[in-house]
Amino acid sequence: MRIIRLPGIHHDANAVIFSGKDANILVDAGTTWYQMLQVERIKGHIGDDGLHKILLTSRRYPFSGAAKHISESFGDAPIHIHDEAISILETGDFYSTWASRYDSDMPSTNCKQVRQGDVFSLGDGELFAISLPGHCPDGMGYFEKDRGVLVSGAVIPRADNPSRWDMPGGSLPELITSLKTIQDLQPSSIVPSRGPAIKGSFRINEVLSQHLSFLEDCKDNNGIVPRSWPRPAKTAYFLVSDPPWPLEEKEKSSS
Repeated sequence: MRIIRLPGIHHDANAVIFSGKDANILVDAGTTWYQMLQVERIKGHIGDDGLHKILLTSRRYPFSGAAKHISESFGDAPIHIHDEAISILETGDFYSTWASRYDSDMPSTNCKQVRQGDVFSLGDGELFAISLPGHCPDGMGYFEKDRGVLVSGAVIPRADNPSRWDMPGGSLPELITSLKTIQDLQPSSIVPSRGPAIKGSFRINEVLSQHLSFLEDCKDNNGIVPRSWPRPAKTAYFLVSDPPWPLEEKEKSSS
């Protein structure tokens, strides 16, 4: 099996191809802004083998915006998302998807349901669906257990950026619980929504502990972020720390 991260361009979240013996599965799609380029990037890695499924980690536009176009480009590959978001994507809701913040329309996208515990076979591996709410109620992660790789979605935007919980459907207590769920999984590699993978048990524990400590302090402070932290940009689904948190993971090249 090959696991290929397509680094997010501009506002796009990372997209990840799990290319197995029997199936190719894409986790997350990016915005509509670069959807034609995204198709070409995917084809560059899987050739004529086809894309069999698209799994989304959330309704948010940086993750789901290009799903319809990519699906149609690969023979209407089925798109899966938590059932809390199915009607949201079908109606092209530009508010709770956050597409409005990008001055963009959200395509009306037909999806199938994914539930906690669903398993997607790749032939030489399996993807397990994990419920990870907090940033939004439909938050999902996808875990390739044999290789220890977790695609976390928006609950871990980047090693140095904690997730927001003040967007439509967000919940600070659920976000804390989701990070504890990730701790229990003990992944060997986490692909966050932005930037390179966080690798190795020591580094992963360090990152998760820092995020959890911050979120639990905010919970004790009635959900209020420290005043020294800058106000998020209108498109940001993450917070920026002040002073900055350590970031060891650096983007090496585009693909």
